[in-house]
Formats: sequence, C-alpha cells, structure tokens
Amino acid sequence: MSSEFNTPREFAAIDLGSNSFHMIVARIVNGSIQVLSRLKRRVRLAEGLDENNLLSQEAIDRGIACLGLFAKRLKGFSPENVKVVGTYTLRRAVNNGEFLAQAEKVFPFPIQIITGQEEARLIYAGVSHTQAQKGQKFVVDIGGGSTEMSIGEGFTPIRAESRHMGCVSFAKRFFPNGELTRERFDSAYRTAMEKIEDLGWEYRKLGWKYVFGSSGTIKTVSKVLTANGYDGVITEARLQSLLENCLQFSNLKHIQLKGLLEERADVLVPGIAILLALFHTFHIQSMRYSDGALREGVMYGWEQRFQVGDIRQRTAEALAEQYDIDQQQAQRVKQTALRLFEQVHTWKNKRQIKELRSLLMWAALLHEVGISINHKGVHRHSAYIIANSDLPGFDPEQQHLLALLMRFHLNGFKKSELRGTTRFQHRDILTLLRLFRLSVLLNRSRQATALPTSLSLTTESTNWTLAFNDTFLSENPLILDDLKEEQKLLSPLGLSLVIAA
Repeated sequence: MSSEFNTPREFAAIDLGSNSFHMIVARIVNGSIQVLSRLKRRVRLAEGLDENNLLSQEAIDRGIACLGLFAKRLKGFSPENVKVVGTYTLRRAVNNGEFLAQAEKVFPFPIQIITGQEEARLIYAGVSHTQAQKGQKFVVDIGGGSTEMSIGEGFTPIRAESRHMGCVSFAKRFFPNGELTRERFDSAYRTAMEKIEDLGWEYRKLGWKYVFGSSGTIKTVSKVLTANGYDGVITEARLQSLLENCLQFSNLKHIQLKGLLEERADVLVPGIAILLALFHTFHIQSMRYSDGALREGVMYGWEQRFQVGDIRQRTAEALAEQYDIDQQQAQRVKQTALRLFEQVHTWKNKRQIKELRSLLMWAALLHEVGISINHKGVHRHSAYIIANSDLPGFDPEQQHLLALLMRFHLNGFKKSELRGTTRFQHRDILTLLRLFRLSVLLNRSRQATALPTSLSLTTESTNWTLAFNDTFLSENPLILDDLKEEQKLLSPLGLSLVIAA
C-alpha cells in the first residue's frame, strides 16, 4: 500500500447553513474518521434574504467574515482536502454569485451550492454514519431556511426531500420583531403542515423503525427536555408542554427556559411549529437527536471513497442498465478520451485536473443514454436525460457539465453556449469538449474501430495538432473524412485542428 494511504491526512468539511456556518476538521486513519476540531459561528444568513430572494450586503459581510476565520484555521490545506457546501439561503439568493465572488477574496477553497435533495441525502448519510441502530430510519433536519426529510436503510436513502421552511425564515415571516402570540404560532404551524402534507402518505407507507432529528432546533429541544428532567427523547406531548411554557412570554427574544441558550431563544418557537407539523403529518411517536448531520455526511464522503466504492459508479451502472447502453462502445470512447486527456497540459485550473478527468470518463461511459429514445439527435436526448435525472454522487455543477458535454459532442456549437459555471473555467470546459468530440469521432465504427498504435495530441492555446502512425489515416479514410469535417466545424470558432500522419 502506498504511503499516501498509510499517512493520515487532514480533511475539512464546511456547511454554510442559513443560521450557522459549521466546520469539522478530521483525519482518516485506517478507514475511520477521527474528528480533530469543530468550529461553529452564528451567521444568520437567512435573515438577510428579502422577498425578492436578494441577499443583503450585511448578511454577505457576516458570511465573509466567518469564512475569513475558517480560512485561517485551514491554512496549508490542499483544496482537494476541503469540501464546502452552501445550502438553502445560498440556493435561493439570486445574487449568490456576488457572495461567491467576495468569498473568493478571503477563502481560497471552492464552494459548492447543493440542491435541497442532495442536502437531504448528505444529512441522512451523516446521521447513518453516526448511529449504530440497524433498520429503516426516518431522518429530519430543521435548518435556518429549509427542512430536510429522508427515509432509508444503511447509508443510502430511499427517498429524500427538502422544503422551504426553517426556523430563521419562519421567525422572520410569522413573528416580526419577535412578537409571540398563539395566533402567530398557529399560522406558522398551518403553513408548515401545508408544505409537507403531500409527503405524509408516501413516507408513512415506506415506514421506519427509528426516527432521528439533527441540527439546531432538534438539538435545542432535546437539550431543554434533558435539562428539565426528561431523557431527551422528543414526543408530541413533551413538545406541547414546551410550547405552553414558551407562550408565557410575549416576545421570542424574552424566552427563558432551563437548558435554552440565549442565542437560540428567538428561533425556538418557529422551530417547534415545524417540528409539531412533522410529528402530526408523519404520525411520529418519538424522535431522538443525532449529532451527525450535513457536515458529517460531507466528511463521510471521503470514507466512502476509500471503503465502499464511489457512489458515482453505482449511479453510472444504474443508468447503463436502465437505458441499455452499449458498454463495449462506452469503454472504447472512455479509453480514447483518457488517452488524449493525459497529453493535455494547458488546463487553466490545474487544481481541477483530477475532477475534469473523472467527468470526461463519466461522460464517455454515459453519452449514449439518449440512444434509447432515438439515434437521431442522440446528443440532445442524452443531454436532456442527464440534466433532468437524479444523479447521486454528482453535484449540480458536475451534472451541468456532463449534460453540456453530451449536448455538444456532435455537430456544430457556439462558444457562447459553453457558459462557464461557478466552479469550472470556460477554457477548461472548451478543452474537455474538444477532447470528448475527438474521442467519439475516433470510435464511430463501433466494434469495427481500429485504434492507431500511435496517437499524439499537441495543444497550444486554441491550436491543436493530432498525429497518427504513418498508415493509419490511409487505412481509415472514413476517420480522415470525419476529422476534416471537424476542422470545418471548429474553424469559424477560431479553433484550429491540424491532422498529421
């Protein structure tokens, strides 16, 4: 075994939540995770989101200040050992690009804004990896801006959902200036019920053996119950009792209960409104708090890669089976793609080379999923399927790039159609696409494909030279014709392809 795996390496997982930013620093030793430190800062990002989903500069400033603090702790870390995910508020903010641009000035690590469903999956994984119970689990997480619900067994959820309701957003919406009345609580509770009523029957039908709750609201409720003589298990009766105690106060900020932190007082009742709605909708009898949550799910992503394989492999295999992909052809394209990739040394973001290589490989393996619809326009069909499928293991930007590669790997395209993403550079996307197009082109004969013994690619800016062994092109005139057509398609874009024997 290589020394790379013998020597423990430090990793960091960061959750940019709507209420708080959390960071875990840990290391993987012999396949197990050892937490070295935890850091949490209350940022209240959701408070800065207005009715037009515009994030205020004040909220952005609070977030950037926290990231600057985290950056100091992570000094010396390699980007591949730091994973940062943004959740509800950053998902909803129409100006999240401004947040990311300002963050980049103080925080030298990529930030991925994940979907609600992916957040629910990661929370489920975090809970599953920190709870020893065997059997089907129902996992709930009430955050600052959204609530995630998932059911599954083992480490993979069967169903995962996210809804736009959280303790900070509900406090702002239903309890302006902290004003607390029974009527305001009832209004928040009814809205929460409406947001999840469509999930009740299906989730109850799936069933579960255990119910776990994670993150701030449920942690706070469990702590208050424990401080007041209970065992920490959350039940409907205990929630109702806790609510009655809270309603003795006229303002959220004035609530004082044994075990309640002052910083959580003004979001406790909004959280209880959501929690009671969950209990009633899903007929929950009891719930236990789990310390594992989103950031643990992110952290255990590394452990999964070392021990239980890459979840993307399972995703690819499921798609290949579902759409009856010609796997021999997929492997031919993949091998050619990787052969060409290794010869490129002009990547703009060299830190992403490993990730780009991986995405090129997955694109090669899955690029014919659309052939089941119709061979004509397969590139459009494949792109649509990939863009609109649930792809565990691929974040939204990776999924977008995969769809883009499939959409433009045949026929002509415009540079303007290859818009960059938050994470991937436009130039690198163009390079990856050109490689992919050549890989498909060189294997169009499918089982009759004869690969050259010598295949040399030289890339200098937009000028590429592709060279083969002496007799290859004369023996394969159809490939030569296809390469000449590729030259014609690339020329109007200012992209040069020289073909040499």
